Amino acid sequence: MTAVGTTQTFYFALDLKNDPELIEIYKRFHEPAHIWPEIVAGIKEVGILEMKIFLAGDRLFMLLETPGGFDLNAGFKKMGELPRQREWAELMARFQQKLPFAKPGEYWVQLSQVFDLNS
Repeated sequence: MTAVGTTQTFYFALDLKNDPELIEIYKRFHEPAHIWPEIVAGIKEVGILEMKIFLAGDRLFMLLETPGGFDLNAGFKKMGELPRQREWAELMARFQQKLPFAKPGEYWVQLSQVFDLNS
């Protein structure tokens, strides 16, 4: 996590199953025309200001920008209780696989910063 002014940024990683067809389907689900509106609304409702997901091979990297002081665990818990969020998570689990070092029950693994040019 990094904090800038009144916002903070979190970074996460997760793998997709190494299957080109599944990866293409996963990407399609995340296109503006295909992502469920309830998912976007729920992300915003819990206070997440920005979410970006990047793909390299079969590894995903996610950036979350939130207001300063945002409680990540409480935000994720609240999001999981919103309409269609659980259904979306179950659908996405079809494409995802945990990183080998993920803790039990952890899908997206939070990254820790090891370098900052401006520090």
